[in-house]
Amino acid sequence: MPERSREHASALGFLIGSGQGNLGTRMKLHEYQSKELLSRFGVPVPAGDVTNDPAEAAEIARKLGGKVVVKAQVLMGGRGKAGGVKLFNTAEEAGEFAKALIGKRLVSNQNPDGMVVEKILIAEQVDIAKEFYVAVLLDRAAQRNIVMLSAKGGMDIEEVAETDPESIVKIPIDPAWGIADFEIREGLAEANIPIEARSQMVTMIKRLVKAYIEADAEMVEINPCAMTPDGKIIAADAKVSIDDNALFRHADYKATSAESAEDPIEEEAARRGIAYVRLGGDIGIIGNGAGLVMCSLDEINAAGGNPADFLDVGGGAQAERVKSCVELIMMDPNVKGLLINIFGGITRCDEVAKGILAALDELNLTIPVVARIEGTAAEEGRALLAGTKIVPAQTMQEAAEKVVKLAYA
Repeated sequence: MPERSREHASALGFLIGSGQGNLGTRMKLHEYQSKELLSRFGVPVPAGDVTNDPAEAAEIARKLGGKVVVKAQVLMGGRGKAGGVKLFNTAEEAGEFAKALIGKRLVSNQNPDGMVVEKILIAEQVDIAKEFYVAVLLDRAAQRNIVMLSAKGGMDIEEVAETDPESIVKIPIDPAWGIADFEIREGLAEANIPIEARSQMVTMIKRLVKAYIEADAEMVEINPCAMTPDGKIIAADAKVSIDDNALFRHADYKATSAESAEDPIEEEAARRGIAYVRLGGDIGIIGNGAGLVMCSLDEINAAGGNPADFLDVGGGAQAERVKSCVELIMMDPNVKGLLINIFGGITRCDEVAKGILAALDELNLTIPVVARIEGTAAEEGRALLAGTKIVPAQTMQEAAEKVVKLAYA
């Protein structure tokens, strides 16, 4: 039997670091999409419907009996504290709130730029007697999928991890054999889930694991997993993140891909099909290939700088794409300098140079730009940049040192 561990840090890193340090490999679904997905696998969820029409919102609430919760469907943390979630006892009140909420920009501590509410979910209220936490996710340290449980649901899981780490239980999922009923039951007992809830929880967890695998998910989270006064178990809230690389198998979620970024620049990058993550620093970075970009981040740090982003221009990039990448970098008002680090294989350095020059002309760049260009058509590329405002560098280390020095001068 696989050893069960209560060590929480590596698995919780995925949850606590949501949106931080992620290299754009997962796509978050809206709550209504998450619940629709889980419902298809037999996971019980509250009745409800989604709309962008206040009048329809009132009608949905009326069909549900008037006692509903209205939730903004925005992919950001802290939407409740931002005023995007509210309980109502009548359909009329729900409709009035929907009218005020749709089109409103919600701002939270996690997302100071805010997001505009375009859709809302109207769902029946769940009478909750007890709240649990259940998740299926990838534990990168253990190199396998796990089920994570806690009897302390309804709270921020990172807060639980800090104050009571012993209350969190992880159950490894065998990649060949899956997860057995007895393993789930032992995990539920260890997590102090009440006996009367365990049979239903075993069934739910098996369905969550099946949904997780078949949806190519990186996380399925139920918080709270609610037990009602009459003893029923229901997924009162749900979050699902899907591996971007599997979207070709899930065409119905492609429209959500650009929305899944909590940062507006990341959202724009997703629309343009560019791998970009905002890191919060002030030295912009463009490279070709994830490994080279990661090395560039390290060299900026080593030179005393603070990387503003991860941006992989991709292989075989043409001039227009390079220009588009520079545009994305310049959307961040904190950027003081730009490092362009290209090692051309299928990417032609002369095309990169043309894109840099186009950006220089159209964007009226005033920040220092340092370019290290090597590989295919490197001589031609360097020749195009000669005599311009672009500062050349022979090595990645030299480029990092130059851009940091110029940016912080």
